Amino acid sequence: MEIICNQNELNNAIQLVSKAVASRPTHPILANILLTADEGTNKISFTGFDLNLGIQTSFDGTVKNSGAITIPSKLLSEIVNKLPNETPVSLEVDDNSDNILIKSDRGSFNLKGIPSDEYPNLPFVESGTSLNIDPSSFLKALKSTIFASSNDDSKQLLTGVNFTFKPNYLESASTDGHRLAVALIGNQEHIENKENKENLSSNVDDLSVTIPTRSLREIEKLVSLRSSENSIKLFYDKGQVVFISSNQIITTRTLEGTYPNYSQLIPDSFSKILNFNTKKLIDSLERIAVLADQQSSVVKIKLDDTDLASISADAQDIGNANESIPVSYSGENFDIAFNVRYLLEGLKVIASENVLLKCNIATTPAVFVPEDNLNSFTYLVMPVQVRS
Repeated sequence: MEIICNQNELNNAIQLVSKAVASRPTHPILANILLTADEGTNKISFTGFDLNLGIQTSFDGTVKNSGAITIPSKLLSEIVNKLPNETPVSLEVDDNSDNILIKSDRGSFNLKGIPSDEYPNLPFVESGTSLNIDPSSFLKALKSTIFASSNDDSKQLLTGVNFTFKPNYLESASTDGHRLAVALIGNQEHIENKENKENLSSNVDDLSVTIPTRSLREIEKLVSLRSSENSIKLFYDKGQVVFISSNQIITTRTLEGTYPNYSQLIPDSFSKILNFNTKKLIDSLERIAVLADQQSSVVKIKLDDTDLASISADAQDIGNANESIPVSYSGENFDIAFNVRYLLEGLKVIASENVLLKCNIATTPAVFVPEDNLNSFTYLVMPVQVRS
């Protein structure tokens, strides 16, 4: 096999697929990335796959001889990354020894590869459900909820984001047990059942999958690059989701199990509704967080008869901070406390000028929603109980 291509394109492809290479591979070949080249189409393709997440990307180059080989990911990545930008790079593979010769105008490198026939195939969905998803809608749903997923591997199902694809909208949700983010994004995707196009069953209309956060970080990059495209193809079957755009494929296992029924966690009614300017609330919380982060990360929001809310933090033996910001609220005096990081992460995905804080008492779930589109995003946070 022999190929010639541009250093920049080669480097971008290697960096992308390296994200799907196992850091502690169970088999030596899983530390490698797969290179395939087609002389007929002049297409060069790279694949990384750790048996959970798979990424494949392709680009045009000069293919003098078709072939396939797997190359150590870390070494290849470091070598190509340090080659001069935008210069031609050639890769030649000796089919007898599996030696790979990498040449640029500055010099050459020799690496030992492993034959490609041992490399696991990316799982492709043969049947099941296919959807055309709108990249910008999917991106918005992902960014609105991914931050609230859990880092605790013992709560496996909560370490991802749950997506429910409906005929006219997309719903995403994530929770770590302390907070819950739910986004509703209008979406005109078309759903078809590949096995039975005539008879759409109701569960096809409402495809629900939970995708691991680690995979979503890579899917987010793919979708961001394709956000100007009309649609990205999604295939789902038996615990596997595949995203396909013009020259990239990402495949990931889904998280097994039924995602919690989160809608029942959101209270039906609220006795207190506070209206804040979103930016002023974020700015104030970020200043107060400097002290709150020294100890417990707790901030207290206090309401009295005035049209100002007091936001404060007390770091024992270090100091305290207090600020007042405008609020629209008519009701009895009360105070409520939260983890400041939880508040900031949720508020930063709210695009609305004003945000509503809805609550009942200081020990029951509180909800933040954008004032201008109440149903588009709901962020539930459990308050922190503080001793007086």
